[in-house]
Amino acid sequence: STGAPELHMPLPHDQVLFAGELQKAGYYTAIAGKYHIGPKRAEFDSIYSGGSSGCENWMRALENRPENKPFFLWMASFDPHRAYEANTISEPHNPEDVFVPPFLPDKDSIRKDFALYYDEISRLDSYLGKVMTELKKQGEDKNTLVIYMTDNGRPFPRCKTRLYDSGIKTPFIVRWPGKVKKGRTDALVSSIDIAPTFCELAGATLPETLQGFSFVPVLKDFTAETRKYIAAEHNWHDYQAHERAIRNHQFLYIRNTFPELNASPSADAVRSITYREMIRMYKTEELNEKQLDCFIKSRPAEELYNVVNDTYQFNNLAQNPKYEEELKEMRKLLDNWIIEFEDEVPVTPTPDKFDRWTGKRL
Repeated sequence: STGAPELHMPLPHDQVLFAGELQKAGYYTAIAGKYHIGPKRAEFDSIYSGGSSGCENWMRALENRPENKPFFLWMASFDPHRAYEANTISEPHNPEDVFVPPFLPDKDSIRKDFALYYDEISRLDSYLGKVMTELKKQGEDKNTLVIYMTDNGRPFPRCKTRLYDSGIKTPFIVRWPGKVKKGRTDALVSSIDIAPTFCELAGATLPETLQGFSFVPVLKDFTAETRKYIAAEHNWHDYQAHERAIRNHQFLYIRNTFPELNASPSADAVRSITYREMIRMYKTEELNEKQLDCFIKSRPAEELYNVVNDTYQFNNLAQNPKYEEELKEMRKLLDNWIIEFEDEVPVTPTPDKFDRWTGKRL
C-alpha cells in the first residue's frame, strides 16, 4: 500500500523509491524528458526535463553519465501525449493505412487523428534509435538491459484511464543481448514488477514496502510465470473515478465504485478530434452499441469478460449464470488484493476538475 489513493497525492515517507535503492548499490541514476514525479523525492543524481517531445535530452543524459559506473536511466517522453501537431516527422502516416478499433467510429476525421498519433510514435522510435546508436558507440549496447514500454493505453476514448485491455495491455519490449533471447512470452507482467526486477539484477536491497514480483525468471525462461494475475486501478485522473480490476490469462473482472458516472476519457482525449466526432454522432444517434461506452451513465457495478474469446471486452458476463463460479473467483481475488494492499475508497473523492463534454478546466 502506498497510502496515495489518487493521482498527484504525496507518498508516505516510508514508501521506498527504487531509484534510491539503485543508488545505494552503486548506480548512477538519471531521468530525462517528461518529468512527472514531483519536487521532493526524486532520488535521481541528475534530472534533464523539458523539450517538446520529451526526448531531446535523452542523448545528453546518456552522454553525460559518469564513466566506469553502472547506470540507470529513466527516459520518458511526451510523445504520444496530446495535443498532436501535423508534420512532426518527414514522412507522415497516411490516414487510409491506420487501424481503427471497433469501439471507435471509422470516420475520416478519426483516421486523421490516428495518423497523427502514429506520427508521434514514429518520432519517439527515432529517438530510441539514437539512444541505441549511442549505447553502441559507448560500447555498452550489449551490456545494457533496455525496456521499452508505456504506462497506459493510447489517449483515445475507451483506452487511456480505462481498465479494458485497450487501457492496460500495453507494449513491453525487452532487449539484453546474450542475456535475453529473442521471442515472446505470454507471462503476466505489471509495471510494479519493474522495481523488484531491477533491484534483483543490480544486487540492491529489496525493501519490504516494495510491491510487485521480479520477472527475472521470465527473462531467463519465457515459459516461466511469476504471477497468476495482475491488478489494475483507475483513480482520479481529471474526473472523479474509482475502479479496480483483476486480469488473468482468461478473464478480466472490473468493479466500478461509482457506476452512476459515465466512463469519460481523460480530458486530453475529450478535447480530441475523435471525441468531438463521437459527440456529434452521439447526438445524432449514429454510434453503434459498441461505441456508446463513454456516454453511458448507469454503468454496471461489475464487469466480467472472457479476454480469450472477447478481444475488445464487449460481452459482459457478470450477469450470466454460466459464469457464476468464475465471477466468484475473480471477486475473491480482488477482495484479497484490497485487503493485502489496504486499498480503500477515498472518504472525500476528488471531484471533476474538467468538463466531461468539452475537456475545459472547471
